Amino acid sequence: MQVYLVGGAVRDALLGLPVKERDWVVVGGRREELLRLNYREVGRDFPVFLHPETHEEYALARLERKVAPGYRGFVVEFGPEVTLEADLARRDLTINAIARAEDGSLIDPYGGKSDIESRTLRHVSNAFIEDPVRVLRVARFAARFAPLGFRVAPETMELMRSMVERHEVDALVSERVWQESEKALREPAASTFFKVLRECGALKPIYPEIDALFGVPQPPQWHPEIDTGIHTLMVLDQAVALSADTRVRFAALVHDLGKGTTPRSEWPGHRGHETRSIALIEALCARLRLPSDYRELALIVARYHGIVHRAFELRPNTLLEFMERSDAFRRPERFAQALLACEADARGRTGMQGNPYPQRDYVIAARDVAAAIKPTAADTAGQTGVQIAERLRQRRIHAIAELAGRPVAPQS
Repeated sequence: MQVYLVGGAVRDALLGLPVKERDWVVVGGRREELLRLNYREVGRDFPVFLHPETHEEYALARLERKVAPGYRGFVVEFGPEVTLEADLARRDLTINAIARAEDGSLIDPYGGKSDIESRTLRHVSNAFIEDPVRVLRVARFAARFAPLGFRVAPETMELMRSMVERHEVDALVSERVWQESEKALREPAASTFFKVLRECGALKPIYPEIDALFGVPQPPQWHPEIDTGIHTLMVLDQAVALSADTRVRFAALVHDLGKGTTPRSEWPGHRGHETRSIALIEALCARLRLPSDYRELALIVARYHGIVHRAFELRPNTLLEFMERSDAFRRPERFAQALLACEADARGRTGMQGNPYPQRDYVIAARDVAAAIKPTAADTAGQTGVQIAERLRQRRIHAIAELAGRPVAPQS
């Protein structure tokens, strides 16, 4: 029985990156041997074991045969006769198909080290086309390693296009699409994920709402980049720079979906796109079964980003109404997340990436002064609940007005 370190740990060590977790492959071993050595079996579809002390994953070397469409249409074969090279051959990219022996030597039958040096994401073999999830994985690795100069190999991109043309990606289940997408949103070049999907043609069947934004013009005085799809990815880039929170990044990504359904006769204007965006976000979140916190934040940003941009022009009562409708007083953390996505929208435009966005600090300050107003004894004495709420509201309006330097005449 021989044990090899494989996959991401080997790749990241060669790149000089921190190794976060280590996976091992066992060649020439049997399930019974590992159980006898007190490894704990955890694999559902094939034998994977946890080391009794380190709890790292050890998998028996295995082969995969395609027997049906989709990413679940595989039969897994394992046993002591499966070689290390055969196990590595089933992996997606050459940079993930390198093993390290116990003596430190590399086993690299598919040129992964060379592709690391040339910064190339290349498929291991034509078996790549058997699993549509690999389209998403390549796009995700591109988003992770783009800052290091990695690019998808032309021949790999061509294979991905062929998978799209044969409708292989149509077999992707919603949970797996979102799982890979959420991971991509954590990456330093998250927008590259969507760029790669668009280049191979997979964006349209997977994210038709985002694909529809490309080629749609916007007013050049507000959007020098003009194209709504380009703007959307620029906004995502700004969200990545502003926040590590994937919910903020997702909200920034989908805030303008309604512009993709604006009638051509109304271009480059997009009146009412906020309402259309809400419907599209609802549909997208339902289709991919997104968690409710992603959906709720995205809806707030889509509905109110224009109001936040005009914050300094708003009357105090209008600003308070916006905060009430977005539940800013009960959910201050989510409100702050929404404002970050709005800032990303303002900065995600050609030539405006470094512009200040004082609206965010102003709106947060307005929320804080309004939240500090609590009902007094005078407010509640002999008053109904409706009357108390109205008095509290008026006092909050006055507090916001003072913050803005706009005195408001008292109401009787």
